[in-house]
Amino acid sequence: MSANGDNYKNVLQIAAKHAQSWLDAIPVRDVNPSRNANEVAMDYGTQLPDGPTEPSIVVEKLATAGEAGLMAMGSGRFFGWVIGGTLPASLGADWLVSAWDQNSASRIATPTTAAVEEIAANWLLDLLGLPATADVGFPTGGMMANFTGLISARQKVLTDVGWDLDRLGLNGAPPIRVFVGAERHDTVDRALRYIGLGAPVEVDVDDQGRIEVGALKCALESGSGPTIVVLQAGNLHSGAFDPFRQATELAHKHGAWVHVDGAFGLWALASPELRPALDGIELADSWATDAHKTLNVPYDCGVAIVAHPSAIRSTFGVHASYLILADDDRGDPSEKVPEFSRRARGVPVWAAILSLGRNGVSELVNRLVANARLMAQGLSEIEGCVVLNEIAFTQVCFAFENDQRTDEICARLIDDKSVWISGSKWRGRSVLRVSVSNWSTNSDDVAAAVAAVRRASL
Repeated sequence: MSANGDNYKNVLQIAAKHAQSWLDAIPVRDVNPSRNANEVAMDYGTQLPDGPTEPSIVVEKLATAGEAGLMAMGSGRFFGWVIGGTLPASLGADWLVSAWDQNSASRIATPTTAAVEEIAANWLLDLLGLPATADVGFPTGGMMANFTGLISARQKVLTDVGWDLDRLGLNGAPPIRVFVGAERHDTVDRALRYIGLGAPVEVDVDDQGRIEVGALKCALESGSGPTIVVLQAGNLHSGAFDPFRQATELAHKHGAWVHVDGAFGLWALASPELRPALDGIELADSWATDAHKTLNVPYDCGVAIVAHPSAIRSTFGVHASYLILADDDRGDPSEKVPEFSRRARGVPVWAAILSLGRNGVSELVNRLVANARLMAQGLSEIEGCVVLNEIAFTQVCFAFENDQRTDEICARLIDDKSVWISGSKWRGRSVLRVSVSNWSTNSDDVAAAVAAVRRASL
């Protein structure tokens, strides 16, 4: 069978039909899946067939057997795990990325995707007010964006003390001190394990999870040597921002690299009203975020920003005789991410930003925050419900009279299926955590969520 456009026509038509059906159902269907993974596996059938299956049948089966096991994460009533939806332009762009099938590692081999990603990168730096000379890469998600920033930091702080990491490796290298706030996200620890730096040193935080500058000062002064400080833009529970200017200036006085985990909170920089809360963040050395959170592009798409291009490119750059290398100082996409073979994740980012424009991105961010504040107001009117955080961004953390009651209400909410609000632990107590991250969430969705909590509390 020769490959041509006709081979794909029926399959794509079936996929488009089921995709549209799914999108049409999201506003009215239950948020929760109705079947578990074992049940879905039985619907698909687990026996490997000996012969081929018609491609159109494969796609039809994928859609029809899988629908019951899908979580409506794109719903305006989904408030779990800081997961956004998908903007229409980004979804269309993502489909094209798959159809184009470009291994977007090289500017020369794949000029279209490289150019679009470079434009997206420049727009991001402009929107967020970060250094225009920084390198931007598009890894798989927030954790790998943290990995990208932290491994670049490792390269730079060891180079600065004269250690040739590429030649000598980590064995025998000067130990690197890594300081983190006590309420950093677990992906920071995971990224540090990946790069061989082990567990970080915790620094005290305040009641909203913001790093204490005085405690950081004591930690930095407790020793010397190569140092990395990790700050946070958007605490997982409170949404709070670290005091970036004070902490970064202090860290730099001690020769430290400052990395910011801004998985969802970095996007506050796109709002002129919110930006002052992140004053000084532009002084850091690297930043990590997720475009599939606040910007609402499809999975998967992290964003790693590094202020020192030489650090990131010396970490990931590959030079082999068979490669077609970049023809100018912009560098290849493969020099800015851990992956070598990769899809063009930055293309949906470009589509999202172009579809919204500067003012639209700001309005999206402000709307998410406004809905979080509206949610907090509604929840605080429910008897026994206490909102535990200042609404600094898009997170709302609340609880009831005791852990047992909070856990019971969480279970009832999940059984209710009209919204998704999941439980967590914060500051030693059971809590319920709302993350307002979906571009389509409106006041009716917020009202539905508050009503569901009220029902569960009765």
